[in-house]
Amino acid sequence: MSVLTGCATGPGANPADPLEPFNRGVSRFNDVVDDNVLVPVASTYRRVLPSMVRTGVNNFFSNLGEVWNFANSAAQLKPQATVESLMRFNVNTFFGLGGLLDIATEVGIDRHSEDFGQTLGRWGVPPGPYVVIPLLGPSTVRDTAALPIDVYGDLVGQVADVPVRNSMYVLRIVDIRSNYLRAGQLIGDAALDKYSFTRDAYLQRRRSDVYDGNPPDDGSGKD
Repeated sequence: MSVLTGCATGPGANPADPLEPFNRGVSRFNDVVDDNVLVPVASTYRRVLPSMVRTGVNNFFSNLGEVWNFANSAAQLKPQATVESLMRFNVNTFFGLGGLLDIATEVGIDRHSEDFGQTLGRWGVPPGPYVVIPLLGPSTVRDTAALPIDVYGDLVGQVADVPVRNSMYVLRIVDIRSNYLRAGQLIGDAALDKYSFTRDAYLQRRRSDVYDGNPPDDGSGKD
């Protein structure tokens, strides 16, 4: 136990990751599940289905997400992002075969990915310590607290038919994982410490998300 504690509090410890021993254990568990379940299924999915079909699936779920993007953009008082998210949903739903085609991108309407964790960050809620959630992966205390709200705002969760809803959840997870097969392999091959690399990349990306790609240089304020 003292060895694990030292790992989290030694001179090389990351102050944003005081739960590092716990997080590393959860990360190892997630890696086992990923290697033995998600990667084989996602690889088969990518190998069996034509690229056009996989693109349609990805577009469909992205289009459903525009409703939550719209809600969080509005909550963050971002008028342009709010309008564009609403326009994207309407254009792709009515002219893109229910979202299978991404017509909105083709006509130049930008996508703004927003979630409730970003909304909390927008209004000054600090991220808190880094946390790795079983099966779900990297997070922070703020993003973990926001997760139930994000789940509630997910249109897939509003599907009344339980088998259909669960099938949609599984399909979306497999589709997302299939898009990162190559990236996951590169990280595993290149990173001396996959855990640290993943943590630092996640924290940097989430900070960038909250500040719309322009975080302050001094590290002050919300992040």
